[in-house]
Amino acid sequence: MKAPLDLRHVASLALRDLIHLAHHPDFDRVQDQINRIRGCTRPVQLVGSTETRDTASGTVVRAYSTADEPTGRLLTACGNRRSSRCPSCSRLYAADTYHLIRAGLSGGKSVPETVRTHPRLFVTLTAPSFGPVHNRRTTDAGENLACRCGTRHPADAPALGTPLSPATYDYTGAVLWNAHAGALWARFTTYLRRELAAHLGMTQKALNAALRVSFAKVAEYQRRGLVHFHAVIRLDGPEGSNEPPPRWATAAALTQAIKAARKRAVLTVASDAIGEREFGWGRQLRVDEIAALGDGELTDQKVAAYVAKYATKSAEDSGTVDRSLRCPHCTGRGYQVGPDGFRDLCDECEGTGQSEPIADLPVHSHVRQMIRTAWSLGHLPEFAELKLWKWAHMLGFRGHFSSKSRRYSTTLGALRDIRRTWRTEQARATDDRPELDEESTLVVSHWQYLASGYSPGEELLAAQVRHENAQAERLKAEGKPWL
Repeated sequence: MKAPLDLRHVASLALRDLIHLAHHPDFDRVQDQINRIRGCTRPVQLVGSTETRDTASGTVVRAYSTADEPTGRLLTACGNRRSSRCPSCSRLYAADTYHLIRAGLSGGKSVPETVRTHPRLFVTLTAPSFGPVHNRRTTDAGENLACRCGTRHPADAPALGTPLSPATYDYTGAVLWNAHAGALWARFTTYLRRELAAHLGMTQKALNAALRVSFAKVAEYQRRGLVHFHAVIRLDGPEGSNEPPPRWATAAALTQAIKAARKRAVLTVASDAIGEREFGWGRQLRVDEIAALGDGELTDQKVAAYVAKYATKSAEDSGTVDRSLRCPHCTGRGYQVGPDGFRDLCDECEGTGQSEPIADLPVHSHVRQMIRTAWSLGHLPEFAELKLWKWAHMLGFRGHFSSKSRRYSTTLGALRDIRRTWRTEQARATDDRPELDEESTLVVSHWQYLASGYSPGEELLAAQVRHENAQAERLKAEGKPWL
């Protein structure tokens, strides 16, 4: 009989756990689970079983249970899109976004290739100014010009995007603009169709009968902590991408409509605390036509890669934190309602409603002030629907980072279904058991959430998988083989 493994001399808990796993007879299965989820940073642990039964006899013809796993559980990927949270899952999300965007530009995924002949524009809408900030201007030759403060800032200067005069900077306006950016985009798309109809000299009803405006967009944070939107806007026939728009619906007409809609799209916000404010888009607007044959400066591939890159980013690129600051016990309210109906101060946050003190956050003072402003505005009843406590770490922005119109192209869900089907077929190809008739079988499953994350030893294995995947991607980008 083999003596039990004595690991008392191993100081590292992670190494001790890894040695214990390595001595398990099914260690290959442990590695296989981690490889299958590509070293996901914080996987979901599930326990349960699945049985495939014959509907006629009721007998179990195939079964799986996590009780047979060496660790007694099944690891599934977290699916987080944010690269700061999970690099492996975010890479998959970026790849799906890339194919979604490119399908709407070049065809594929149920979109005909003729879509590349439709008028297509790449548009950037920016936020307005809420006060002068430190910036880095360059000449066409690349010479670095002096900022308003008189300094020639390097590209990585921490001061870039921060106010020249923090005391007079409109932090309230900046946070509320972020909070209403999604609604402002919706208003822009409404005015875009109206302005296009007006430019073409027809009613909006006649326009809708003749063509359709399709789009896909992504949000990006500027260094000053405000979002701007990059969007692909395309003109189709009335049924969508499978038919071209009328010849008189040109890229030039769409450009003029975009410029007019940008000026008309305005939101009014009223509050007893701040009065009445109007929010619109910034003066900076960029509209570029996407090359139809892929031989211009702005190609289908470049646009799709650009959008996919920012689909996995978040507010942390502007220097903020990538986690919610609400106390999870009182959900940011600062109190809990007891059995007697009285409001008692939350013991966990001592009534602040914060999971950690804002003053102690390792962020720039400019970002800290935006977070503090969002938290303060969240206490006003007129802004309760904005949920600024929940989105304070996002500097007020609460919209979708990427979205599209219904008929732009395929959906992320459809892409995931295709990938799931492919994996199922691959598994069947290596399964030596007889193939089952889906019409005569019934699948019964019972699953339960157990926890999130790895054991200390599994985390070492996952870190190695992430490192190897990153190395493979880097060598692939450099055109070198991965051994």
